[in-house]
Amino acid sequence: MPNKAVINTTNAPAAIGTYSQAVKVNNTVYLSGQIPLVPESMEMVSEDTADQINQVFTNLTAVCEAAGGSLNDIVKLNIYLTDLGKFALVNEIMATYFEQPYPARAAVEVSALPKGAQVEMDGVMVV
Repeated sequence: MPNKAVINTTNAPAAIGTYSQAVKVNNTVYLSGQIPLVPESMEMVSEDTADQINQVFTNLTAVCEAAGGSLNDIVKLNIYLTDLGKFALVNEIMATYFEQPYPARAAVEVSALPKGAQVEMDGVMVV
């Protein structure tokens, strides 16, 4: 039977639905999608795309740390954008948060995200 634990931190936005911020099974952590909400207010950080991308990485960092890891322990990152034209901006900002070797990654354009966010990210981390 696997060792399963729910990960929760007040340093990231509270779940706004029927899900956990992350679930750890043995040494693998499944990170739920993070949007650019500021944890203290549960409001969008701003309408600026760069601010939103940075807030998502801040939120992911908090969940990774609560699970005993860091962003650099993410092995698979999924990025959802409402405008794939912002892909270069994501790459530029991501390079300030991650060290090589970078995680496997997918980036897709979607028609809408929760609360009008421009970006959402989820992933899998191994610790």
